[in-house]
Amino acid sequence: MVVVACGSVSSIKALWETRIKRVQEEKEDQKKSPRSRLSVGAWEDRAILARLKEKLQTEEGRLVLRIEQEDWKSLPGCLIQFTQVQEWQIHRTGLQKIPQFISSFQNLIVLDLSRNGVSEIPKPIGQLTRLKELLLSYNRIESVPEELSGCESLERLELAMNRDLSELPDQLRNLKKLSHLDLSMNAFSFLPDCLLHMPALEWLDMGGNCLECLPEDIDRMETLHTLWLQRNELQRLPENIIRMQNLDTLVLSSNKLSDIPPLMEDMSRLRFVNFRDNPLSLEVTLPCTRRKSSEEEGEEEEEEDRELFGREFMQLYIQEARKRAHAFLNMHRANSLHHSL
Repeated sequence: MVVVACGSVSSIKALWETRIKRVQEEKEDQKKSPRSRLSVGAWEDRAILARLKEKLQTEEGRLVLRIEQEDWKSLPGCLIQFTQVQEWQIHRTGLQKIPQFISSFQNLIVLDLSRNGVSEIPKPIGQLTRLKELLLSYNRIESVPEELSGCESLERLELAMNRDLSELPDQLRNLKKLSHLDLSMNAFSFLPDCLLHMPALEWLDMGGNCLECLPEDIDRMETLHTLWLQRNELQRLPENIIRMQNLDTLVLSSNKLSDIPPLMEDMSRLRFVNFRDNPLSLEVTLPCTRRKSSEEEGEEEEEEDRELFGREFMQLYIQEARKRAHAFLNMHRANSLHHSL
């Protein structure tokens, strides 16, 4: 009986070992099988698609893809199934790359990828002819491709705080509808020439760069009404700045200006100007206004606005500079006359 039992146990053990080996071999074959890989990939795509569908929402009649504060360092290829999306709002995801298939989203009106880790703007983006807003501030972009000029409907472009961005391709002058441009907190040492040829440009922020001078023909920016130039290295202003007839806001704080062009007092449309924190050669102080106790809060706000606007300061400075120039001239003439006698 013992021998038979042992023989039976040995047979069963051999049988199970054979089956286990066969199952392991089948698993290995499945791993090597393209069909199996495709199946796994398909399931992954389904899972990602389901996750992406949760991010779709309708806002003000637009289909919006909104992803915020999640880990999406790259966007999956299956996203191309949502080409009907009109707006991307993807923020703080660590996104490092805009996919090449971005050109398939021909319905895209707004592309907002601000506050990510994007280092490059792909050339196919120039095929988005309906795109109106491209917002890429607070990324790591170092250059802008000339193909971006193909976005013929672009009205708003924001590239603030990309640090190493220092120039724009001249082809961007073809953005005939661009009205709002933010290039603040970058590494520009000069105003890109293409900006002088944008016929619709109304709002420009070049603050926080390394600008040392402005182009002499800055008045070619005929439609510009708001110009931010704070925190640069400007030492003087071009005389033709007075020809910018539509300019109503000019911020020049924290530069190296030593003087204010006298003819700037004739810029009648200039509503807001700020010369704060510049080493101006003359010390001019605005007279204080008396404050009514019954309107104390309102008067405080008015005084603050008065200080921030700086237009009255500018006019007073120019007047004082003119008085001193006349006084110096008169003294020089008197001295000359005295020596001649």
